Amino acid sequence: MKSIAFHLNNLERGGAERVVVTLSGCFARAGYRVLIATEAYGHHEFEPDAGVERVHVGLRKEDEGKGRLTKFRLREQYLRGFLLEYKPDVIVTFANKADYRALVAAKGTGVPVVVAIRTTPTGGRGHYDTFFDRFQTRRLFPRAAGAVFQTTGQRDFFLPHLRCKTEIIMNPINEKYYDLPAVPREKSVVHHARLVDFKNQLLLIRAFLRVWENHPDYVLKIYGEDSGDGTKQKLEALIAEHRAEDKVFLPGGEVVFEEVIPKGSVYVFSSDWEGLPNSLLEAMAMGMPVVATDCPCGGPATVIEDGVNGLLVPIKEEEPMAEAICRLIEDRELAERLGKEAAKIRERGNVEAVFSEWRNYLEGVCRGEKKGSEKHHAE
Repeated sequence: MKSIAFHLNNLERGGAERVVVTLSGCFARAGYRVLIATEAYGHHEFEPDAGVERVHVGLRKEDEGKGRLTKFRLREQYLRGFLLEYKPDVIVTFANKADYRALVAAKGTGVPVVVAIRTTPTGGRGHYDTFFDRFQTRRLFPRAAGAVFQTTGQRDFFLPHLRCKTEIIMNPINEKYYDLPAVPREKSVVHHARLVDFKNQLLLIRAFLRVWENHPDYVLKIYGEDSGDGTKQKLEALIAEHRAEDKVFLPGGEVVFEEVIPKGSVYVFSSDWEGLPNSLLEAMAMGMPVVATDCPCGGPATVIEDGVNGLLVPIKEEEPMAEAICRLIEDRELAERLGKEAAKIRERGNVEAVFSEWRNYLEGVCRGEKKGSEKHHAE
């Protein structure tokens, strides 16, 4: 394998986009030719490594007035043209529409397609369990030359439709979150993630208000950029409703997380669903005592052993979350022990280790290996 292409919608700041930028830089520095083929350019994007080539494969200005079906076919046509022109040894896709587009476009080109699943397959909302997605999955996924998952829950959902080698690889964690200098803990509960509905920061606020009744000297700080879906306004309304402006703060996302997060006493992850969330991995790498929702498709449970390196609580339930937060506030010895164990996530998630897994896997796909490893298919 000498060249690799990644395909996704854009590089707008998000979990999958961050992984693509990180991995593409690793491959480029290792001497591979690396291309990122995107449909569009976003407003707040990650910047790829200087050695990575960015290619636009989306609709063009002259396509603006064309019909929906025509645009659908043009997207596949443009991606196929990219594959024929650049001839990468493999293309790795992120997100369902990119998966389907590449599996159609690559037919007959000789370019193997590896689908990388980055979210929970179930839950509607255009993931992979709507009628359209189930149809496309049954029709197209058997064409995939490979499939990479973050959790066994993801893999097991798709396994009946795959005839290829599969692998489970966790997200890479930036080394800037490792071995941070010790700082005094403030009396605060902290969280960092985009302000978006499925992160369920509304639940976090409601749970914290229960915590505050017993610990009125604590505050909640929710760091994160506004996604624009209305979540920020809902959070502000809830804060105002409970007159909690002096208890709950939304400082935004323009901060250095490795400086502000470790000052908190407890980190809380509150999502209703996720793949394998980068924000949780980063908090663990920073040595934070973590309370996390045990959300589908098993991302938090993949990296957290309850009571060993964090605490898992049910999704969408205020009381268990509040109780877990109080437990770590009141038992600081337990909290610090969990934080030290959480920091060991770097042993599995450091960039070099994750890159090595990806490189070995993709090299195997390019060699035509068909069967997955026994340990993953036996799980």
